[in-house]
Amino acid sequence: MSGPGGALSLRFLGVGSAQASALGSSSAVLQRGDAPLLLIDCGIGALDRYRDVYGALPEAVFVTHTHLDHVGDFEAWFYRLAFAAGARLPRVYVPASVVPLLQRRVADFPNWVAEGGRNFWDVFQLVPVSDHFWHAGLRFAVFPVRHHAPESAFGLALAGSFLYTGDTRPIPEWLQQHARHGEWIFHDCAPEPNPSHTGLPDLEREYAAGVRARLVLYHYPDQPAFERMRGQGYRVATPGAVFELPPPNDDACVEGWTAWSSR
Repeated sequence: MSGPGGALSLRFLGVGSAQASALGSSSAVLQRGDAPLLLIDCGIGALDRYRDVYGALPEAVFVTHTHLDHVGDFEAWFYRLAFAAGARLPRVYVPASVVPLLQRRVADFPNWVAEGGRNFWDVFQLVPVSDHFWHAGLRFAVFPVRHHAPESAFGLALAGSFLYTGDTRPIPEWLQQHARHGEWIFHDCAPEPNPSHTGLPDLEREYAAGVRARLVLYHYPDQPAFERMRGQGYRVATPGAVFELPPPNDDACVEGWTAWSSR
């Protein structure tokens, strides 16, 4: 059940780690047909990449965490909205425990415009979220990942369709819960592991062969890393790559909930 307008797909705007400016800050867009539904992260450079593809600013974004390679374009986004007549308020879906971090990281600046009279959140619709949220007729799951401090970074899933980890160490327990129906799994990975990110050796140790077969890796440092990961048999995302997604489960679609509730 993909809903009106066509099948779902995920387009990568950027796939790089924080130091990999040539690959773009890791960011992706959930699409229905060719129409964007939801941007995932808005790091440095993501806004221009989005406009290059879709010709407009995003109408909705999910924030995984507040490192600048994932939220660094919010300042530019604010100014483009603040001085545009009649601009719509984009929805900003943020895990509840991340809201204070986002406020301190990007929104807490005295007097956002020199003329005064404007607050950062005047031009956005902030939507704090917990375990699930609805957007565009779809019910998304939100879950914590292992990246720096607890409850500071989160992943996103759409049952039956995809799971996107954001920056993380391996999370087999969450994949078991949110990626057990054949979903594509878009996973942070680089050749070598570190305390904040997954590495190739982690995949073999933590995930069964059936899970590894559904992985698409991103958030890597350079072209040699891409070649090494692909050489080990993994799918690896590149900037601009589009992945067709399985249709979401009925219970992830508003039509399914409507049918269930009317019985």
